[in-house]
Amino acid sequence: MRARVAWYYFIGGLTQQEIARKFEITRTRVNRIVGQLRAEGSVRTEIKLPLVGCIELENKLESRFGLRSARVVPYLEDGNEQQRVIGETAGELLDSLLEDGTRLGVGWGRTLAAALPRISPRNQSSGWVATLMGGMTQGLGTTTFELATAFAKVLGAECFYLAVPIYLPTADSRLLLEGHYGIADVLARIKQHMDIAFVSCGDMSQRSQLVGTRVVSEHLDSLLSAGAVGDLLGLFIDENGRPVKHVLNERLMALDLEDLRGVHQSILASGGVHKMPIIRAVLRAGYVKHLVTDERCADLLLRSV
Repeated sequence: MRARVAWYYFIGGLTQQEIARKFEITRTRVNRIVGQLRAEGSVRTEIKLPLVGCIELENKLESRFGLRSARVVPYLEDGNEQQRVIGETAGELLDSLLEDGTRLGVGWGRTLAAALPRISPRNQSSGWVATLMGGMTQGLGTTTFELATAFAKVLGAECFYLAVPIYLPTADSRLLLEGHYGIADVLARIKQHMDIAFVSCGDMSQRSQLVGTRVVSEHLDSLLSAGAVGDLLGLFIDENGRPVKHVLNERLMALDLEDLRGVHQSILASGGVHKMPIIRAVLRAGYVKHLVTDERCADLLLRSV
């Protein structure tokens, strides 16, 4: 109880009254716990008390899906806050893996953007950051171009871009652009030399930023008919992680998922019950080696076949 009160108050942003209602205890008791935690030094920049239930889920996820590590955060009803804490936790994991000269590939999305404050500033003159996919024509602070730039600035590293739209007009135009010397150079970097890939994934509902774009929304029915449960780096995959047969996948400019599978360190930061099918698909296919998610999603992942 002490650990959960600490997490919801200092990390989750709930008020003492909200916590009291959540656990059906008095506000006075919540206040007393918060005061004791502060006095004991148990809350600094991280909670030192173990969240036993989350740790159990982490161990089970690692065993079930062959992950190097899993990090599970408590469930929050506010979806935006849930994304934030998953992103921050993923940022802490990424920060622990970064070394001088690390070559980092970055996806896109609000969850990954939330990781930035948890990355320690560095001066990695020998490292670089690169986008793993083409971009959108409208920026919201979470596109792959914006995120790669922000990570490169924090790390003091050079930045490289797949400076084309995520979906090209035709499959032939994608093949043509892959031969462009600048695009070919970036593709070679991320395929052959990347040390860490930092990615998220999207479901097929209107909550997904990608589904909300015109190019995808126009094809939503056919994507669902093809068996898509969501996307990873813009590639739509089925429940077992196999790319579905669809024109958008043929027009996609992004790192191939087979190449992603071979990256030395790869982190998937994503959560929410609605995203369980796509997260499960990514894990089933073994595309990533680390997972950061929330406890409700983790529980559903373990209950699913």
